[in-house]
Amino acid sequence: MQILHAGRYGYQPFVVSSTAIKSPISPFKPRQLSEKNILSTIEDYAQCADIAKKAGYDGVEIMGSEGYLINQFLSRHVNQRTDRWGGEIENRMRFPVEIVKAIRAKVGEKFIICFRLSLLDLVHDGNTMQEVVTVAKALEKAGVTLLNTGIGWHEARVPTIVTSVPRAAFVDYTAHVKQHISIPIIASNRINMPETAEEILATGKADMVQMARPLLADAFWVNKTATNRVDEINTCIACNQACLDHAFKNKRVSCLVNPRAGHETELVYLKTKQPKRIAVVGGGVAGMSAATVAASRGHAVTLFEATSDVGGQFNFAKVVPGKEEFHETIRYFKVQLEKTGVDVRLNTRVNREQLEREGFDEVIVATGVIPRALKIEGSDAPQVLSYAQVLKGAEVGQKVAVIGAGGIGFDVSEFLLKPPHQPQPQPLADWQREWGVDPDPNYVSEGGMQPPVVEPAIREIYLLQRKTTPLGIGLGKTSGWVHRAQLKKHGVRMLRGVQYKAVTDEGLWIEHNGQDQLLRVDTVVVCAGQESVKDLMPKEGESTIANYHIIGGAKLAAELDAKRAIKEGAELAAQL
Repeated sequence: MQILHAGRYGYQPFVVSSTAIKSPISPFKPRQLSEKNILSTIEDYAQCADIAKKAGYDGVEIMGSEGYLINQFLSRHVNQRTDRWGGEIENRMRFPVEIVKAIRAKVGEKFIICFRLSLLDLVHDGNTMQEVVTVAKALEKAGVTLLNTGIGWHEARVPTIVTSVPRAAFVDYTAHVKQHISIPIIASNRINMPETAEEILATGKADMVQMARPLLADAFWVNKTATNRVDEINTCIACNQACLDHAFKNKRVSCLVNPRAGHETELVYLKTKQPKRIAVVGGGVAGMSAATVAASRGHAVTLFEATSDVGGQFNFAKVVPGKEEFHETIRYFKVQLEKTGVDVRLNTRVNREQLEREGFDEVIVATGVIPRALKIEGSDAPQVLSYAQVLKGAEVGQKVAVIGAGGIGFDVSEFLLKPPHQPQPQPLADWQREWGVDPDPNYVSEGGMQPPVVEPAIREIYLLQRKTTPLGIGLGKTSGWVHRAQLKKHGVRMLRGVQYKAVTDEGLWIEHNGQDQLLRVDTVVVCAGQESVKDLMPKEGESTIANYHIIGGAKLAAELDAKRAIKEGAELAAQL
């Protein structure tokens, strides 16, 4: 069981901290804990651990990283006290050391105490590695059984858990601390596949690995690994859309690629007693989700896909820099289609007459979306491209206007900032340089930060939207800021409240702030939404032999959402 005190990260007006300094991600200014408050809080930790022991837990983990209360004592970033709880590291670490001592005295020697220590604060005035090692040694001496590792504060402006972060990006810092302690140490952050975990263990960089989100994505991750079925793992793509983003909105935690997570007793896949012949039209994630669940329940499923491959919109997403993990979701569904015996027919367009002729009992329409066209003067010019054309490799000029600043507009802008790349993630050294992360595991810089070095963008880009709200406001809480930061540091000019007038040989004419303006661009990329493809659906009152259902983007194109698409496919298939 993890014991966590949020300190100034608590979302209520009576928050406390080591010092009365407000967090940039909270509206509430904390009260500084007094000596009496500190001692009573230490006792609270000990009482909590004792209750956990009596309840049958084998141990507890003390959350001392990510910028929560203990971290707020450990780091000068917040701790500006002048008493025995502040100042040099020996004083700043007194709070966690006394917590560990109090817990150990309460629970005895055999009870497990794990401590999650921040190895890399990634905030100004954060700890140096020497200070981190000093704390680690003191915690071991105080009675910690094993050390877990945390990376970055929640307010840090360096991403640590989103999909663009390279796998196992921080394990070298873990390996450095391991050299200075004798208790086991755990590696964490962006470890989502067995080969990554095995490499960490085989090279001796850590004694254990920790995963959380990957077990939401696939509850059978460990069993599949142990039985050499790695290709069947439903990989966590670190999108955070249904886990962390839900948690921060007080919504039930689930998983984009696994809608059963958090819904295990409600979304149940029972073997059918009446097998049916089911046609799924469309091989995007909604269609693949429906097809694989239906087939796993015992139905005879045929999947029709008009193109040469399944994947749908994920085939566009996977080519965006930083979204290489999306390949894994397509791989997973392909394996599941084969394992569950789905008859996959590629390069096959079907109409209702054909479906009726084949005698299907149920037809699931998952035909997805097409890009919405721009309807202004000159929109049929050759320099006007859809996002689909661009992500498929269409030639694009050096000056570009991207119309539409939803998720696709941000993706296209990031895609156009850099040269075309292979489906491999950004090299770790390049990522560290770009985000200002000190690559030296024995870093002396405060918080492990250094000035970022950003490669110049290969294009001049405008990102435009009609709405007057801030650009990217609809992106995820934990990932949206990363996308906005990427575009900003590469010089993308973002304009809101834009009216589109005409495309000419000179560029794109817009109205902005009440004035006509010419953006002298070579290419206009349209990312202004999608339209559902639902031609297969019968009209109201029209009689059909089969029962027809519609899911995913075909059902609703607005705010196209893979989370909803996969969930709708699974829920429908569970009911048929």
